[in-house]
Amino acid sequence: MPMSYILSIDQGTSSSRAILFDESFRAVHSSQKEFTQYFPNEGWVEHDPSEIWRSVFDVVEDVLKNCPADINEIASIGITNQRETTVIWDKETGKEVYPAIVWQDRRTTDFCNSLVDDQLEGMVSKKTGLIIDPYFSASKIKWILDNVPGAKKKAEEGRLAFGTIDSFLVWKLTEGRVHKSDATNASRTMLYNINEDCWDEELLNLFDIPLKMMPEVSNNVDEYGHTSLFGGKIKIGGMAGDQQSALIGQCCFNTGEAKCTFGTGAFLIINTGDKKIVSTNRLLSTIAYRFKDKITYGLEGSVFVAGSSVQWLRDELKFFEDASDTESLVSLRDKTSNVLVVPAFTGLGAPHWDPEARGAIFGITRATGINEITTATLESIAFQTRDLIEASAKDGAVIKELRVDGGMVANDWFNKQLSNLLGVKILKPKFLETTALGAAYLAGISSGLVDDFNHLQNSILVDKEISPMEAEKVSLELKYKNWLKAVEAIKLIKSNQEEI
Repeated sequence: MPMSYILSIDQGTSSSRAILFDESFRAVHSSQKEFTQYFPNEGWVEHDPSEIWRSVFDVVEDVLKNCPADINEIASIGITNQRETTVIWDKETGKEVYPAIVWQDRRTTDFCNSLVDDQLEGMVSKKTGLIIDPYFSASKIKWILDNVPGAKKKAEEGRLAFGTIDSFLVWKLTEGRVHKSDATNASRTMLYNINEDCWDEELLNLFDIPLKMMPEVSNNVDEYGHTSLFGGKIKIGGMAGDQQSALIGQCCFNTGEAKCTFGTGAFLIINTGDKKIVSTNRLLSTIAYRFKDKITYGLEGSVFVAGSSVQWLRDELKFFEDASDTESLVSLRDKTSNVLVVPAFTGLGAPHWDPEARGAIFGITRATGINEITTATLESIAFQTRDLIEASAKDGAVIKELRVDGGMVANDWFNKQLSNLLGVKILKPKFLETTALGAAYLAGISSGLVDDFNHLQNSILVDKEISPMEAEKVSLELKYKNWLKAVEAIKLIKSNQEEI
């Protein structure tokens, strides 16, 4: 029986999804399941790894039960995942020693600040392309080892395993046979030397993390074992962190091509080829992908809060029942409103990197209502993206067009605002789940459905091209300048509170 289907697992920050693709990479069937977000203290964000695993198992099982493919027709599995989120588990029992500490979590801020005070950021950045920040996995691992009784001793004895979610899922899918990660996820731990392409001994010592805990690092297309949990044997052939997977799904294989994914956060990656750009504007150098042991680099800017701010409007403020309602609310807004939202729920990401900042709403009047605050929240995400684009241009990575994806770009009003504010053409694909598609492409190469990235170059289908309108761009400039003042204001408020 010919193997002609690819199964993509997309494990995100708020939900897990499985999509079955046919040999032409058309989605045949999909399943999605949300899971619980835990906020035990201010600035802390956790997930239950067992619940994540159950959600992944359930969506895969659902897809396989409701699709036309026989299990033997599935050529390979591709995995993509929320990056930086940290899980440590016992190698013998498979049981995690502590909840997963999510990438948004800021509990290690003081420790990270102490490393900056010790003037270690230059060394860390040179090796990893990253800045010292709680966002990345290293300080999360250290926190668990320091705070869970007996964990450090077990780690030193080689009894514990660390993984970002990709490694955790591979371990579960292979029933403990494989402990691997891929180069993109490894590059987000703040422990991986992206120049020498290996775990860095000096960094591991800095964070007091035993090398025995770390997974083997592989290419994005590689052998990650197989799973027999679903009634047949399926190999796992491709893996990438979600943002790099979206870059691959958007076919950004040429230097200078860029994508921005608007999911829980917003993440810009620009393909910089074999050149690692050392940012002077607080952006990150990262591994875009590693194919046949050759690294392609990317320049990345990360916004911590994007779609999660819309989720906040929906779930906490009860402004609407579905995120799609935002487009109609925006159409009813007072266009003279000067309301600004700074959604720094878990600090500010690039280029500000302020983990202690918190959100605020400015410019409200008696006439301010749901429509105006919803509009300002959407605008805040465009403003944060503008921050990233301007920083990348200063670093020499100027883009002429931006490929977008993620749930938020279903809102065409948002896409128009984005184009006007950035002054570049926005390309919206027909298939918005490009993160899952990227993982499918990797698995497809692994299984021989396609030879390499060159054969995927023209496979992206554009639904809409949105060009900036000069009149609209001019009207947004004042709001953007006020946005920058609002960002500085929340920094001042925080500073004053510290002095008090």
